[in-house]
Amino acid sequence: MASGASLAADAADAAVTAVTRGAGGAAGADGGPVPAVGRVWPVGARPPVLRGWEPPATVYGPGHRGVDLGAAPGTPVRAVAAGRVSFAGRVAGRGVVSVELTGTGDPPLRTTYEPVQASVTDGQEVAAGEVIGTLEATGSHCGSACLHWGLLRAETYLNPLLLLPPWLLNPGPPRLLPVLGVPLPP
Repeated sequence: MASGASLAADAADAAVTAVTRGAGGAAGADGGPVPAVGRVWPVGARPPVLRGWEPPATVYGPGHRGVDLGAAPGTPVRAVAAGRVSFAGRVAGRGVVSVELTGTGDPPLRTTYEPVQASVTDGQEVAAGEVIGTLEATGSHCGSACLHWGLLRAETYLNPLLLLPPWLLNPGPPRLLPVLGVPLPP
């Protein structure tokens, strides 16, 4: 019989899988393929997905053009992959950072992060995992603090979770391995 923690972990894995493979989980007709170039989550080690990718039926239709990741204000926000900062500033009162990802085609993929107090500047090269700012307390559209993480190719919105490789999305349960050369207790 599975423990409560095991069932919770299984439910979290199922939620991430549903979010990445759900409606619109593929890149889309105009977006092209999305390579799994991400090397870190933008906040935390494996933050909760508060609201998933919900692509609109039409260009201006309702939907959710990104994912909302739960995190506390002041949390460091990291670039998920290497690239160049294409924008760092305020839009409609919110701090926004956009990063064009290296080696992702023409036009390149672009990630967006908001609300973020930027610590980078336009044109700056960033490495995967490099801190690009901190999560702001205000300006979020979530009920509680969250990071809205988006992905675009040109003007086409895509599911940002597709950037993350399977080992980062669903790391699986921890495994205990034997330690060699350590004597067994009596």
